[in-house]
Amino acid sequence: MTALALEAAELSPAMAAYFAKCQDKIGYVPNVLIAYSHDMAKLEAFANFYNDLMLAPSGLTKLEREMIAVVVSAENRCWYCLVAHGAAVRQLSGDPALGEALALNYRQAKVTPKQRAMLDFALKVARASAEIEEADRNRLREAGFSERDIWDIAAVSSFFAMSNRMASATGMQPNPEYHAQARDPASAKK
Repeated sequence: MTALALEAAELSPAMAAYFAKCQDKIGYVPNVLIAYSHDMAKLEAFANFYNDLMLAPSGLTKLEREMIAVVVSAENRCWYCLVAHGAAVRQLSGDPALGEALALNYRQAKVTPKQRAMLDFALKVARASAEIEEADRNRLREAGFSERDIWDIAAVSSFFAMSNRMASATGMQPNPEYHAQARDPASAKK
């Protein structure tokens, strides 16, 4: 899963149930979870924060949060996250080309003007967060994002900037299953 020889710890009951749920729901346990399984505190913190950011109620759709993950991961050239979240974009959008377009040059992707503003901000968070000004937040407000939405865009962007660095630094490998997921438009779920 990674280039580090870390021994997996015994899964806590909560994490054992979570791994079983992943296996049941998607057919495998994402390698990022296996990579964190050497330390239950870190695994639980990672899983809880990820699930809160990506699955909890938000003004951002699940697809939009995955789009942010891909654009930030493209900036950081994180192979694991590009492959994993590109698959999620394909599946959620029903568009097998959207993940690749976002990864290669999101400015060419078929997204709404509101999503473009979101992705522009996400990229700035990943690339030059110290340069963010009120004008950047105002562009999001003008595009129709609430104050909470702006927080969520920043939080998802920041989380993936950190995750990208961990995945790259540890040589984390994407699950082989991600590569083929939702390539056929008929098989993608909306």
